[in-house]
Amino acid sequence: FKASAFSPQPTVLHRNCWINGGVTKMNVEHEVTLLVDEIRRLGNKNADGKISVKFGVLFNDDQCANLFEALVGTLKAAKRKKIISFEGELLLQGVHDNVDVILLSD
Repeated sequence: FKASAFSPQPTVLHRNCWINGGVTKMNVEHEVTLLVDEIRRLGNKNADGKISVKFGVLFNDDQCANLFEALVGTLKAAKRKKIISFEGELLLQGVHDNVDVILLSD
């Protein structure tokens, strides 16, 4: 295969995954949009009026498990884009189940 044929567009973040011997682009922006929808579905408004959900709730939700191949990676991408916030750099199952994932805009 030609690597240039699979180069991501400059304005859109992509993650390349090998599936059945070929490369498939997974649009990170689309996954972040799905994440926002799931935070809205599972979360509640906090004292600041922002929607918040515990990491453990997201991680253990069946629908999220089916949607996200790499939930932690999607969370990191959303945090880099300042769409969500959470304490720390990386969230791990069990250790960080009670960490709030906060949607920064509604």
